[in-house]
Amino acid sequence: MEATTTKKLKGSVVKRQKRDAKKEAAKTGPVVAKLKNVPSSPRKMRLVTDLIKGQRVNQALNILKFEAKIGAEKLEKLLLSAIANWGNTHETKIEDADLYVKEIWVDGGRQLKRMRPAPQGRGHRIRKRSNHVTLVLGSLANENKVQTAETK
Repeated sequence: MEATTTKKLKGSVVKRQKRDAKKEAAKTGPVVAKLKNVPSSPRKMRLVTDLIKGQRVNQALNILKFEAKIGAEKLEKLLLSAIANWGNTHETKIEDADLYVKEIWVDGGRQLKRMRPAPQGRGHRIRKRSNHVTLVLGSLANENKVQTAETK
């Protein structure tokens, strides 16, 4: 009979190791910020997100600051939050990182369903929509390093 030399770890130790591995991976990868239950329809929010998709962070902030559409103010706060998340997880300076909006998407959230009186005793359904926005920031500096490493 062979004696097994591998030691079985406790569940809590395995969980801690996985959590630490995720934290280390987050230091080099993109940063994600989420905004949930925004009280506007996803269609209206997508009009604003399409304006900043793929833009550099400074340009995206300028676009959102002067945009009159309803979701621009909330997206500006979300973008500032994502920039702050980048500063917390990465050692590189934000100015040196050359950040841009890598991905941004809008999902439908909860719908509040209401009834509105209509003629002849009927009722029309009103759906008050909400949405969830997910923003991913990437660094052009990191991607350039990866591309140069791949070509060598």
